[in-house]
Amino acid sequence: MNVAQFEDAQGYCIGVEHDGRWINYTDAEATYTSITHNVVVEPTTTILQLLEDERFDPAEFKAVLQFLKQHKLEGRYVIGKETVLKAPILRPPKIIALGLNYVLHAKEGNFKVPKEPILFSKAGSSVVGPNETVLLPRGLGRMDHEVELAVVIGRRAAEVKKKDAYNYVAGYTIVNDVTARDQQTNDLVNQHPWFRSKSYDTFTPLGPWLVTTDDMKPPVHVNIECRVNGKIRQRANTRDLVFDIPTIIEFISKFITLEPGDVISTGTPEGIGPIKDGDTVSCRIEKIGELRNTVRNK
Repeated sequence: MNVAQFEDAQGYCIGVEHDGRWINYTDAEATYTSITHNVVVEPTTTILQLLEDERFDPAEFKAVLQFLKQHKLEGRYVIGKETVLKAPILRPPKIIALGLNYVLHAKEGNFKVPKEPILFSKAGSSVVGPNETVLLPRGLGRMDHEVELAVVIGRRAAEVKKKDAYNYVAGYTIVNDVTARDQQTNDLVNQHPWFRSKSYDTFTPLGPWLVTTDDMKPPVHVNIECRVNGKIRQRANTRDLVFDIPTIIEFISKFITLEPGDVISTGTPEGIGPIKDGDTVSCRIEKIGELRNTVRNK
């Protein structure tokens, strides 16, 4: 099931895709709850709020949709064209990313394949959504695209074992881990962290929506690619990850408590390359869809 974040003139709302249409789940859930439980509730307007309230549940989404169908109310809750698709998690509590998590990507950068996951973070303020513009700061030299599968955490996770890891996943989406490559290289030479080269405003396109785990069952082996102006730059399959999703979650949760809405970006495959003013970057992952952004000089 696809769950998306929308915005219109009235504010944010959650959308659930059903029969090729987006249903306003924010309003539909409020109606469903008031009628079936005789309780008036404050509408839940963001996916992050659903996650934090531990109410992000595909079974509940389906129950609300079934209620609408049964009462012939679906048409009343269809999201209109005036709404804008946003990043599924508008401001993630944490963004934890992996470096060198595909063998060929490590080799293209002349790095050794890591023996344990390499973690770095990105600023939540760097997130933008589908069709938003990536702004390239002037004077930074080369800046690159990096398509990645993102895991969104569904509940608090500390010291999780691999065998249980998928139980903590709410769903999956796409990240373009835009990187100021020359600055990153300089920071590496000087033994500085990667944070700033990864965290400029607009450097984390995220979306287009969240695909729930009932539609992407483990193990998550999906094709992944990036095109720039229609030409393929990156193509791989997540079965080629050096460290798979359960290993990543087990490793991170040993040291860092993961919380609902945290985003784990699992690393980029080989084929990274520069982007420039006027480019259109299309990141695609099988079973999820396409994350498309234009690029402009700031």
